[in-house]
Amino acid sequence: MLTTSLNFLIGAFKPACNISITFSDGKSRKQVPMKKENGKTIMVSLFQSKESIAGKVSIEPLQGKKIEHLGVKVELLGQIEMYFDRGNFYDFTSLVRELDVPGDIYERKTYPFEFSTVEMPYETYNGANLRLRYVLKVTVSRNYGGSIVEYQDFIQLIFCLVNVYEVRNYSPPPSINNSIKMEVGIEDCLHIEFEYNKSKYHLKDVIIGKIYFLLVRIKIKNMDLEIRRRESTGSGANTHVETETLAKFELMDGAPVRGESIPIRLFLSPYELTPTYRNINNKFSVKYYLNLVLVDEEDRRYFKQQEIAIYRQQDS
Repeated sequence: MLTTSLNFLIGAFKPACNISITFSDGKSRKQVPMKKENGKTIMVSLFQSKESIAGKVSIEPLQGKKIEHLGVKVELLGQIEMYFDRGNFYDFTSLVRELDVPGDIYERKTYPFEFSTVEMPYETYNGANLRLRYVLKVTVSRNYGGSIVEYQDFIQLIFCLVNVYEVRNYSPPPSINNSIKMEVGIEDCLHIEFEYNKSKYHLKDVIIGKIYFLLVRIKIKNMDLEIRRRESTGSGANTHVETETLAKFELMDGAPVRGESIPIRLFLSPYELTPTYRNINNKFSVKYYLNLVLVDEEDRRYFKQQEIAIYRQQDS
């Protein structure tokens, strides 16, 4: 079983209780790696939209202590966090199950929970300027009582455990997937025609194509094909765009001649790609481009960029 647990401290750093979350199908559910903000990789459970998420929450007081509480609950949250606004989460999914009424916990207590057929429309994403995540959050609520009467109704979250899991959603192959054909060039200097076999690719696909030189009057030194990811956040005047080159593939080293044809065969599986995301919750988009770059002997660069769509296909 997959269990996440944590000790919680109160007072003079004395352990108060141990809270753990166990998924009902933890033994059989697929685990996938997830990179944390500190660069470390952890294994988390993998879900997809409209699956049910069920398990048990266990709370165990430590060192013979009792826990006085105002209730126990578990929440399923889908959140977007912008890195320029850290700590502020935009919840696009929020479900709650109340596990216990106010009372005392003297010994280990276990609560079953289930969120049935959960709509999780967006995939987990860790980008350059934001992250989208799904979490299970267990909260044991306590109050500040005693002699401070005016604060009796104030609820303070004393014990809280957050368990992260990953969501991936799959798409069928597109019914229409046209090839990409374009002619580009510099007047009286360079004229090339390039073709990619299709415009939509799954994450483990192969880009196949060719480049045909119709006119060459400048001295080309080399030619590369790049895969670029463009992440845009915000909207209007507050839009921020981050572009990174994920792959660089050398197509040619040396000067081409008129009539020469250069084949393209680029495997996508070695690279850390995600599907294309368009206007996710009105917060961000992620797009992919094939960027053809030519460099002449004077190190001048000529390039042509073409957007492609990437989708996640169910593993066979």
